[in-house]
Formats: sequence, C-alpha cells, structure tokens
Amino acid sequence: MTDMTDQGRPAASVVRVLIADDHPVVRDGLVGMLGAEPGIEVLAVASGGREAVTLARHAEPDVVLMDLRMPDGSGVDAIRTLRSGPGPQPRILVLTTYDTDRDVRGAMDAGADGFLLKDTRRADLVRAVRDLAEGRPVLAPVALAALTHRSAEVPLSAREVDVLRLVAEGRTNRAIAGRLGIGEATVKTHLMHVYDKLGVTDRASAVRAAWERGLV
Repeated sequence: MTDMTDQGRPAASVVRVLIADDHPVVRDGLVGMLGAEPGIEVLAVASGGREAVTLARHAEPDVVLMDLRMPDGSGVDAIRTLRSGPGPQPRILVLTTYDTDRDVRGAMDAGADGFLLKDTRRADLVRAVRDLAEGRPVLAPVALAALTHRSAEVPLSAREVDVLRLVAEGRTNRAIAGRLGIGEATVKTHLMHVYDKLGVTDRASAVRAAWERGLV
C-alpha cells in the first residue's frame, strides 16, 4: 500500500530541497548535513531571494530552506513571490537567526509553512524538512510565541484549539489522541471542523490560518 501525505498525494520517496542563504559557510554546512541524510536530495543552492525564486521554479523542490535577510531580494519577498506564482508550490521553511515578532509574522504572512532558528539541532532540522514535505507544519517555540498575541477572529472550540496546537507541533493524529485522551476518529472530526471554520483543506494551511488569526 502506498503511503499518503495529509493532502492525499503519494508520499515522495526522496525529499527534494533547495537551500537559500547568503552565507557560503552556512550553505555548505546545510548541503553537507542534508545531503548526507537518506531520502533527502539537495537540488540547488541560492545566495539571494531572486535567485531562490528562479531556481525554485526551475527545479520544483519539495521544500525550500529560506533565510530572511539576503542581498538581491529578501527571503520574505521571495516567499511572497513563490506563493503568488504559477506552478507547484513548495513547502517553505524559514531558517534564520532573526527571531523578532516582526520577522516571524512577516515570514508567516508571506506564506511560509515553518519557522526555525539556525541554532536548531541537526536532528530537529532534518525531521522538520521531512515533516514539511509530508504536510506537517513546523514552528520554533519563539515563533509560536510571537504569533499567539494576535486577536482571534474565528470561533473554534477549546478542544479544537487544543488539537490545532498539537498539529502545529507536528504531532500525528495518533499522538494527539494519546495526548488528549480521545480517539483518533474524534481527532479527525475536530480537524474537519477546524478546516471548515478556517476555510482550508489541509493541516499546514490550517496551522498557517490559525497563526494569522492568533488561534495557536
């Protein structure tokens, strides 16, 4: 039986990655780190925002690791351009040293799917890349804290918010069920209600919409 992602697509056997960072040492380190992982292929590297957009549209990676502040177009501008353009939409993971509320919100508003800091442990970064490729959102605690101060606009129940917060942590339905002491079917029901209320169709989009509304 073929494994499926949360969006109903067959799970890719190899996660194809594009790295965008203006520091050569950081780029080389990420290439070496991710390229050595089974099931991950680094397709290309970019040193600026515009180059990242061009390469992403040509190579069609599954995941883009995007720094925020680069010459030749910022990471936020690159994310916004990729999100507004035609063709397949990669998952975008911001990987940066900048952790202010403005940086986090700017990246997420532009359409990023995840936000991590560059001091993230290797194992956590690798897991984040794989999670994003499978449609599970990734958010560093500092980023989650920055996004919890927005005023809520959509009436979710307390239990729906609990489920959504655990989804934002990258937990599976089974793990959420165990954590909350409910059945997996109940978790799925809560998620369907969340999708309907937020006007989305998958986990990553639900978390992004919730971030934008200050629900998680």
